[in-house]
Amino acid sequence: MIAVPVDLPDSALEAEVLDDLVRVEASLVKTAHPDDELLTEASRHLIAAGGKRFRAMLVLLAAQFGDPRDPRVIDAAVAIELTHLATLFHDDVMDEALVRRGHASVNSRWSNSVAILTGDFLFAQASRILADLGPQAVRIQAETFTRLVSGQMAETIGVRPGQDPLDHYMRVIRDKTGSLIATSGRFGALFSGAPADVVDRIAVACEQLGVAWQLSDDVIDIASDSAQSGKTPGTDLRQGVRTLPVLYALRSASSSSSDERLGWLLTEADLGDDALLTEALWMLRGHPAMAESRSDVLSWVHGARSEIMSLPDVPARAAFLALCDFVVKRTG
Repeated sequence: MIAVPVDLPDSALEAEVLDDLVRVEASLVKTAHPDDELLTEASRHLIAAGGKRFRAMLVLLAAQFGDPRDPRVIDAAVAIELTHLATLFHDDVMDEALVRRGHASVNSRWSNSVAILTGDFLFAQASRILADLGPQAVRIQAETFTRLVSGQMAETIGVRPGQDPLDHYMRVIRDKTGSLIATSGRFGALFSGAPADVVDRIAVACEQLGVAWQLSDDVIDIASDSAQSGKTPGTDLRQGVRTLPVLYALRSASSSSSDERLGWLLTEADLGDDALLTEALWMLRGHPAMAESRSDVLSWVHGARSEIMSLPDVPARAAFLALCDFVVKRTG
C-alpha cells in the first residue's frame, strides 16, 4: 500500500502527493520489465518490497513551487527512485547483506552478479528517462552520480593517514546520502518550471535535510530501544560502523582517561557479544557525544529551515518545514 512517508500539514496537498506517488509506483513497476525474465524478476523484487519513496516525495513537493502537473515531474521522480534502488542493489553486494527491507536481498537470493547487473539495468533505465528530459537532466544526474560514487569510495577506503575521521565521515554522508536527496528537490522544482533561485534553494535545503536525517539515524541507533524505533539498537555498533556519536566519543576518549573503558569497547571489543554491546550502548547514551551529535542534527536542520523560509509561501513550504520538525522530533 502506498503512503506518504511523513504526515503533511495540508490534507489537500497530501492527497495530491499520494495520488502522484501511486503514479510513480506504477511507472516503476512498468519500467522494471525488460525482455529478460530473470532481470524482470530481480528488478521487481526490491520494488515490491516497498520503501518510503522519500526521494520521490521530495520531487513531488518541490514541484509545488512551479506547475506540479507538468508530466516531466513524474518522470523525474521515477528516475530518482530508480537511481536510489540501483544503489541499494550495489550496496548489498558490497556489504554482503542478506536482507533488504525485510526480504532476502537479490544477492543472497540469486547471486552477486545478478544483483550488480540488475543495479546496472536500473541505472540504465533512469538514464533513458532523463535523456528524454533533456541534456540538463543528464548532466545533473551525471554530477550526482559522481558524488554518489565518490562518497561510496571514501567509505570503502576509510580514513586516510592524517585525515580527521569526523571530516571523512561527514564527506561520506554529504556525497553518498545528501547528493541524491538534493537532486530530488532540484528535479522537482526544475521540471515544474519554478524560478532558478527557487530551484537552487530547494536543492540546498534538501541536501541539508538529507544529511540531518542520516545523522538522526545515527543518534537513534544508539538512543532508542527497538520498541521506539522499530529497529534493533546498536546495529551499526555491532557491524563495526563508526557513526557520529561513536566518532565524538572516540575523540573524547583519546584525551580523557575516564573514557578509557568506552574507548576499548568501541575499538577493540567484540561487540557481537550481547553483553559488551549492551555496555557500550549504556555508556554512549550517557556520554556527551550524544549531545554533540544531536547539536549537529539541529545545525543541519537549521540550515535547511533557513533556506525553506526564503521560498514562496505556498502549502509545500509548510510541508518542508514539517519535515524539518519531524527530523528534530525523531532525534529526541
